[in-house]
Amino acid sequence: MTGFIVRRVLTSILVVILTSIFVFVLFFKGLGDSPARNYCEKLGPGKCTAQKLDSIKQQMGFDKSVAYNYGVWAKGVFVGRDNVYVDGKLYKCPAPCLGISINTQNTVWSELKQKYPATITLAVGGASIYLVLGVLLGALAARWRGTAADRVLVGSTLIVSAIPFYLVALLAWIYLSLQLKIFPTTGYYPITQNPGKTISWMMLPWLVIGLTNCTSYARFTRGQMVETLNEDYIRTAMSKGVKTNRVLFKHALRAAIVPVITIFGLDFATLLAGTIFTERIFDIDGIGKWSLDALSTPIDLQVISAGVLVSSVLIVVANLLVDIFYSFLDPRVSVA
Repeated sequence: MTGFIVRRVLTSILVVILTSIFVFVLFFKGLGDSPARNYCEKLGPGKCTAQKLDSIKQQMGFDKSVAYNYGVWAKGVFVGRDNVYVDGKLYKCPAPCLGISINTQNTVWSELKQKYPATITLAVGGASIYLVLGVLLGALAARWRGTAADRVLVGSTLIVSAIPFYLVALLAWIYLSLQLKIFPTTGYYPITQNPGKTISWMMLPWLVIGLTNCTSYARFTRGQMVETLNEDYIRTAMSKGVKTNRVLFKHALRAAIVPVITIFGLDFATLLAGTIFTERIFDIDGIGKWSLDALSTPIDLQVISAGVLVSSVLIVVANLLVDIFYSFLDPRVSVA
């Protein structure tokens, strides 16, 4: 078991390093001299001369190799950088240095810390709803398998799955917030300051995420439970007169929930990394909206690259935790 965990940790570290190299090359060198040109063009019409562009390239280090630039950037993540060129000025970027935003001139790390509470609050609330609701609907469908109620539940999940998420979110915002005024229109309130207000403002986004994502969990849980209900020990318990609900929720659901939790771990990391549409529609100031706003002119590559990198790290860490958790539940995984 210990060897398996060590191998998975080392593999995850390697994946993070390769991801950081990919992100760096893609956003800083794969686009030619565009980062330097972005800064140069911000000087104003007619001021971005060839000499000025060359000067900015030298100050940003674009006259040196990719390996050198990546080394400087990677070192800055751990020890910081003293001279980061932004908009004609040099800034100090303390560790962990992910760069300086071209639009705000703040360190990307400081902005990242401000945005993540909203994204985490959104993801935790939505994920909790779709996990609980999906497992409950799946268990009930398995309990009533073959009946009209089973067909209605499964059919409903298929219909909801066929509707694009952004359309559900947009319609919910228009009708439930703007017209009927059941929920606040937009925004986010920090949970540390007023939990009640946070719940009120986030309830509609949570419900949209929960209802649209619970469908796959319902079908998966139903399939797992139907398979488990055909096991010999379940039939034995039923033949001994154990109550149906006790067999269903204590024995069958316990056996079926393990793969569901495994999928949930991966989905949650993906949700943390991909709440762009939700945050944009409901005007929640989180990582997704922050990254999307960075695409405006001039493109803030420091912010975009940091958002992609941190999201990738979250997914790698979630995979690692899921593998370790699963290895404790099923030791055969660590042997394979």
